[in-house]
Amino acid sequence: MTSRLQRRLESQEPQGIDMSPLLDVVFILLIFFIVSTVFVKETGVEVDKPQAISAQSQDQQSILLAITGNGEVMYDSANIGVAGVRGTVEQLLLGEDRPVVIQADRTVPTELLMEVIDEAKIAGAVSVNIAALKE
Repeated sequence: MTSRLQRRLESQEPQGIDMSPLLDVVFILLIFFIVSTVFVKETGVEVDKPQAISAQSQDQQSILLAITGNGEVMYDSANIGVAGVRGTVEQLLLGEDRPVVIQADRTVPTELLMEVIDEAKIAGAVSVNIAALKE
């Protein structure tokens, strides 16, 4: 004689796996990774960087400034000029100390490069570096 529980189990239809909780977890993880991703702001222009044997890669998030061959100082595709370097770097250093990397074209006069470095240091940058290609 079959028990009441066995009859009940036999009369029920087989149930599938509920995928809703799995999808919820996947979407929550996706949102977490999108929100926590750090986006690097590029300078927006291509410069012909000089080469250096002692060039090293930067591990930290850095503030990228570019100086084009015709003397424009660029940040995030905007021409900020030498006068805009101090304000831009001050705003970007509010949250944390980050190094400033200057991508200068090889034809940029030294005087203009020094003006940009001075403005970045006056703005509070502890480390100012010049980007170069490794030989």
